[in-house]
Amino acid sequence: MADRKLFAGPHIRRLRRNRGLTQVAMAELLEVSPSYLNLIERNQRPLTAALLLRFAELFDFDPRALVADEPGGGADALRRRLADPLFADLSVDRAEVEEWIAAAPGGAEAFARAFDRLREGVGEVPTEDSDAVAAARRELERWRNHFADLDAQAEALADELRLGAGDLYGAIAERLRVRHQLTIRILPVDVMPDRLRRLDLHSRQLQLSEMLDPASRTFQAAFQLGLIEARGELDALVKGASFSERGAERLFRRAVTSYFAAALMMPYGRFLRACEATGYDVELLQRRFNAGFEMVAHRLTTLQRVGARGLPFFMLRIDRAGQVSKRYAGASAAPLVEAGGRCPLWRLHNVFDRPGELVRQLVLLEDGSRWLTLARTVHSQVRSLGGVRAEFAIGLGIAADQASSLVHARGLDLGEQAATPIGLGCRRCLRIDCPQRAVPPAGRALLLNERERGIAPFSFVED
Repeated sequence: MADRKLFAGPHIRRLRRNRGLTQVAMAELLEVSPSYLNLIERNQRPLTAALLLRFAELFDFDPRALVADEPGGGADALRRRLADPLFADLSVDRAEVEEWIAAAPGGAEAFARAFDRLREGVGEVPTEDSDAVAAARRELERWRNHFADLDAQAEALADELRLGAGDLYGAIAERLRVRHQLTIRILPVDVMPDRLRRLDLHSRQLQLSEMLDPASRTFQAAFQLGLIEARGELDALVKGASFSERGAERLFRRAVTSYFAAALMMPYGRFLRACEATGYDVELLQRRFNAGFEMVAHRLTTLQRVGARGLPFFMLRIDRAGQVSKRYAGASAAPLVEAGGRCPLWRLHNVFDRPGELVRQLVLLEDGSRWLTLARTVHSQVRSLGGVRAEFAIGLGIAADQASSLVHARGLDLGEQAATPIGLGCRRCLRIDCPQRAVPPAGRALLLNERERGIAPFSFVED
């Protein structure tokens, strides 16, 4: 938060009301004027560091609570939802959204939940598990998928482990053995057919499947080390999230522990320098840090350290049915991440027929933004008892105007004329004459004429 002003009006107002204080009474306690407190509550003035400490002293609360649970993920996330064609005639600007959050944070959060539920489930009643997934994801979004303290701790530990002999996996294994009395044992798949990792405290073993490749073994070992040595920071992050469900809490803990494991394998400073030196060559970064494609792709979305930022990538992971199992916008603010649907003209969907091949594509969205995207398949390393092996497509992207230094952009025309026009799913896409269209856009009247048949299966009113 050090690089941006802290506006926390709704939280201050809620704190004041919960304590039964008027603005005049709270202002007197804080030793500020009532008019100044009024401006803070209306998000027209940021909180200073001194005033933040004063709040913490007087009201005995964690200052991180002031930025917790921004309604709907904050103004930017709400504006992305309001960009849906369903609201095209409303023209809600940013100032209105910020006023809405300040005046009625509960209403803004309710809108966000209802919109997400309808967008992803088309009216289906979500299960408790799906609510847990959404809650964990909202918390990751609030942090913009960057945890500075975890990065710093992982980087310091990686530097310490580097002092020893051997590779990172060997160094982690030795650390677990010497400091925590845990040995790593690789078990055959017939002994552990349905698990990749298991901690057996009775035998003091971290048991890993023989099906894991070297990068995944290192990751799983780093994950276990993180659970032990980063426990304090992990506990603080989970506690600060104030989840109402146990499932969301556990999902978030798993996500931030995975973040630590990746940060240990790809320490921030070294990884960023390697990115800049190689032109963000994903395949070369894989080899240099002994990591998988998905690991590197995810790590690229986290490079947001103040004073040492990387390029703002986004990442998606989908299956053959187009269902999203991971999405990270990072600092990119890419509409492709939040979209409930995707366009079949985006080659992210084609890579299932080209396994292992990295596919480049420049795409043009309806808002005029251009994005260079990279896509490739990844597979799970263990088959289920029924012989099913999970397969996913990873989509990695960056705004075209920031992509010129990428090795993957060499030889590509990044201009608008070279881009493939795509939408954010047919229900949100207003492009005319698209032969690939499956359904008409939401909120648009159909134009039907029995005497004509256009290229597209549906014609609709444009305005």
